Amino acid sequence: MKKITLSILLIAISLFLTSCAPTIQGASTVSSVISISNDRRSIGEILDDKTIALRLLTWSGEDSTLSDAHLNFMVYNKTVLITGEVSTPEMRIYASKQAQLQVPKISQIFNEIKLGSSSGLLSRAKDSTITIQVEFLFQNQEVFHPTHVRVMTEDQVIYLMGALTKREADMAAKTAAKAKGTYKVVKLFDYLKTRPKAEIERDRLKALEDKRRIELEKQQAELEAKKADLQRQIRALGSNTTGTNFSPE
Repeated sequence: MKKITLSILLIAISLFLTSCAPTIQGASTVSSVISISNDRRSIGEILDDKTIALRLLTWSGEDSTLSDAHLNFMVYNKTVLITGEVSTPEMRIYASKQAQLQVPKISQIFNEIKLGSSSGLLSRAKDSTITIQVEFLFQNQEVFHPTHVRVMTEDQVIYLMGALTKREADMAAKTAAKAKGTYKVVKLFDYLKTRPKAEIERDRLKALEDKRRIELEKQQAELEAKKADLQRQIRALGSNTTGTNFSPE
């Protein structure tokens, strides 16, 4: 267990070392390798979110007022979460207002920036480790698809964004809370009354396909068993024929 924990920590540190000071948390580490076909946003909406995140990253890196700040951005359906640390209350307000001015199409901003010095390497590595844990935990449940939820961890607080039903949102929060080292979980979801019809239909067709596959595998197994039994009978018949002696009277 210690080896696994150490490996995860090393991965988290390497991810941090290869990142910029201001961070885009638009897609999580594990879920980013999964096909976007399960994403509840359209391709256009996904591109819009990535564009917003990129603009915020560029702006925060060039704005001299924020030179001593540490900011992270996560964007979902034009809603922006900003986390990190700044030195003054005025800078906290400034960051939020300027983000909206830089990208007018932003529909909402959640300002979770804290006052204080920028977090250190160890703190960010711990946060990355928690995020990785959450992403793996999301793989081991069947209530929602992992790509439906975006994850960011800041100072051991897990932030979740996405478009989910209440049942899915509750499961996401409950699952995320299992990650070791978590202080609390914050849900910033767009709530859906029901799952999208297209998604329900896709799952129905997949269930039918799985059922047919299981039936075919069962039939194949039965045929293989009958074939094996027939071969045994043929061998037994051949053995009996070879071993019979016919003597002339």
